[in-house]
Amino acid sequence: MKALLKKNVESSVYSFTMTELNDPYFDPNWHFHPHYQLFSVFEGEGTRFIGDDIRHFEPGDTVFLGPNLPHLWRSDKNYFEGNNQLKTRGIVIYFTEDFLGKDFFEKPEMYSLKQLLANSFRGMDIKGEMRTYLRESMQNLLQENGFDCVLKLLEILNKLSHSNDFEYITSLGYVNTHKVSETERMQKVHEYVMKHFKQEIRLNEVASLAGMSEAAFCRYFKNRTNKTFSDFVSGVRIGHACKLLLADRMTVLQICYESGFNTVSNFNRQFKTITGKTPVTYQKEYLQASNKIEV
Repeated sequence: MKALLKKNVESSVYSFTMTELNDPYFDPNWHFHPHYQLFSVFEGEGTRFIGDDIRHFEPGDTVFLGPNLPHLWRSDKNYFEGNNQLKTRGIVIYFTEDFLGKDFFEKPEMYSLKQLLANSFRGMDIKGEMRTYLRESMQNLLQENGFDCVLKLLEILNKLSHSNDFEYITSLGYVNTHKVSETERMQKVHEYVMKHFKQEIRLNEVASLAGMSEAAFCRYFKNRTNKTFSDFVSGVRIGHACKLLLADRMTVLQICYESGFNTVSNFNRQFKTITGKTPVTYQKEYLQASNKIEV
């Protein structure tokens, strides 16, 4: 499948685009577009790539992204195997900064919204009560039309602009340096890693896939993603490990090898570097939080 790094989501009729996604799997192409994007996952699991951030996603995952921030919600492998019992569902809203006029967000009354748009350039991972509010509001917005639809979107953005229930997604120094002409090369690398991360991944094989020498590929990848290729692979493996830990069906030792690590010590070290917690602590905190929610 040819990748579409630059995606066209413009509506030819309305001032902004709102879509409910119902598919066997989410768009498998790594891409970016000149629109702000509010997206929430209602069904489906996999690995989420946003800028230089990699992590597991599941229902509830809700983000607000600024323009031209590369992203991909890569559904797990079993979603591509024709299992009719598996499907993905999400709601996404796209809009440009001038969707209500060139200087709309420059008005003094729009200061908080202007700051929200600025924050979104690093990507915002929405948490807590604001996540619940956004998910309910986005579902309700699907039923609106005309002027009421625009008012409801502004209300959503206004509430989000006054909330601290979020974490930045990309690192502080991240800048998108990708070019549309590089689409296929980066897509091939993503797909190769997602298919082989449980095995040993040889740098020379990936560099050859990208049509580069090892040294050139390492420079290219670091420049484009703000991280080394080795860190990228570790991020994918840890994202998979997080999913297995949350499922609570395997031991930490089993998860270590199932995620592509050769030693438990390296697994624990990489896991803490990326998540800030040990695998056991990560799992314990999640299970405790889940039990509180159920009560």
